[in-house]
Amino acid sequence: MMKGEIVQGQAYLVGGAVRDALLGIEVYDRDWVVVGSRPEAMLQAGFEQVGKDFPVFLHPKTKEEYALARTERKSGIGYHGFEVSASADVTLEEDLLRRDLTINAMAQTPQGALIDPYGGQDDLQKRILRHVSPAFSEDPLRVLRVARFAAKLQAFDFKLHADTRDLMQHMVQSGELAALTPERVWQEVVKALNTQKPSVFFMVLREVGALKVLFPELDRLFVVTQPPKHHPEGDVGTHTMMVLDAAACLSDDLEVRFAALMHDLGKGLTPEEFWPKHHGHEAAGVPVVAALCRRYRVPKKTQQLAEKVTEWHGLIHKGLDSGGKPALKPKTYLKVIQACQVLKKPENFERILLACEADAKGRTGFETVAYPQAKFWMALAEAATQVDNRAILAQGHQGAEIAEAIERQRLQLIGQFLEAYSLKNH
Repeated sequence: MMKGEIVQGQAYLVGGAVRDALLGIEVYDRDWVVVGSRPEAMLQAGFEQVGKDFPVFLHPKTKEEYALARTERKSGIGYHGFEVSASADVTLEEDLLRRDLTINAMAQTPQGALIDPYGGQDDLQKRILRHVSPAFSEDPLRVLRVARFAAKLQAFDFKLHADTRDLMQHMVQSGELAALTPERVWQEVVKALNTQKPSVFFMVLREVGALKVLFPELDRLFVVTQPPKHHPEGDVGTHTMMVLDAAACLSDDLEVRFAALMHDLGKGLTPEEFWPKHHGHEAAGVPVVAALCRRYRVPKKTQQLAEKVTEWHGLIHKGLDSGGKPALKPKTYLKVIQACQVLKKPENFERILLACEADAKGRTGFETVAYPQAKFWMALAEAATQVDNRAILAQGHQGAEIAEAIERQRLQLIGQFLEAYSLKNH
């Protein structure tokens, strides 16, 4: 027997690999289901068991996942409350029946023959996201997974089947989403943020009522108005989705995309009598971002970038006026670059500016408008770093006087830069 050769049972390619191949998407990960085998036989063939709750194995050569065919029966609350059976008499059709969507419930023999008991290929051609069976409602994580698939497959314009939408809405209303752990929610958010059009994920969640449950800070933005002159797209929620997609176009960096998503949460706190203006929304938004990040145990670095963008995007935009001229005082420029830790982490400032550029472009009619502020701020920050520390020390300064002298020189350098910039560009 060759190592990795299945001598008991039959292996079938399943799930995303089959779906993506039929859509013409390049397949990177391949998962297999083995029907008619037992854990002992897999171990004897050299497979390494990795599943704790049910038998999943890694192929000794390819390291691809091979799972024994299984059935699941709801026995408790949430996505952990299942009794799993992986006996040798579980059929392929029974295994596929427990999956979420018909387009994910297809299999293929090693020879390439398609096995499609639940109409996945037809739904694939019609661009429909449809649940396989009523058992879909037993796992609340599937609400997020379907939203993520809609984002992942956005280029193909998949739509929710009406019955699936109704089922997801019922799941949300039943309170099942409360069983989701912060880690699992964040995992799905990360996967969604890494798609080409992540806004689709949040819009599907909103469509079924899940955004209000999981991210009320985002959901409330869709009723908040803004000045039409600067925001022809309308409400803050729509703007936020446009900014998120603009960030996805500008950068593959997940932290930049998350910061773009978070940047205007403060507008949700503005009293309605002050709409459509939102003075002070930047600072007001920082505690809201922090609370959301704590709730979902967002990594600290990701949270910190989002907080910086939230707090400083307004002043960064105002760094140049509508005519492209410097519009702030040297002290204000210095305050921004110090707060954004430009002197310690210049690469972080570049990411902050990317999120700010996404904010500027995430508006109807502004999608392709240039954002000269990015180059301006980077050049200004570079000028502010050219402090001659040795010369300052040679002047005999001590203690707090040294820091004061450095700040005076930074302000002087910024003033000289602004003067030169204005002469050069106007």
